[in-house]
Amino acid sequence: MSGKDQSGRKDRERRNGGRREREMEQEFVWEYASPLGPMRLTGDGEALTGLRFLEPPAGAPTAEKRPPSGGATAEERPPSGVPTAEKRPLPVFVETAQWLDRYFDGREPGAAPPLRLRGTPFQRAVWALLLRIPYGSTTSYGELARQLAAREGFSRVSARAVGGAVGRNPIAVILPCHRVVGAKGALTGYAWGLERKAALLELERNGKKLEGELRK
Repeated sequence: MSGKDQSGRKDRERRNGGRREREMEQEFVWEYASPLGPMRLTGDGEALTGLRFLEPPAGAPTAEKRPPSGGATAEERPPSGVPTAEKRPLPVFVETAQWLDRYFDGREPGAAPPLRLRGTPFQRAVWALLLRIPYGSTTSYGELARQLAAREGFSRVSARAVGGAVGRNPIAVILPCHRVVGAKGALTGYAWGLERKAALLELERNGKKLEGELRK
């Protein structure tokens, strides 16, 4: 290969690498119509970075979001310098929708789609433990704290700190924070509502089919 050809190849590789980096910085979104309410999927082009219910929990207070002028509220506007999310049916979104279809069909859904978890090292360590809770099982915040201490070589980890990390879980259902209960089995601390938490646990116990579909 001539020096000119090699130089052209390197230029193409640099351009392709730069395009991939820009796409990784871009946020993409899609929606999934779950039987427990619409869900928003977010991704970076290759992995799922977020999955949340769009509707507030039952009984949660709601505020008027639209200002009198009809413009976007501060919550709706992206932060300065952050590109607006683009709606695109990425392969990882299709894979996530298929996972959710199996889950809401009352079946064990299998391996999670590619995930990219953004958080502190402590939060990511707790979220990794969530992935290890078996389908149809539950655990407690205290038990997760003991597991984390043993795994990381700590003398002790606070169950309250674990609860804080669980509460910041960015990926509902797939990172099964709904399987974490209080010390005596009480349904506590679910950001998307205790009714949803109870429904998810009941689904895993009895396999009752719930239907959902990818919105187009």
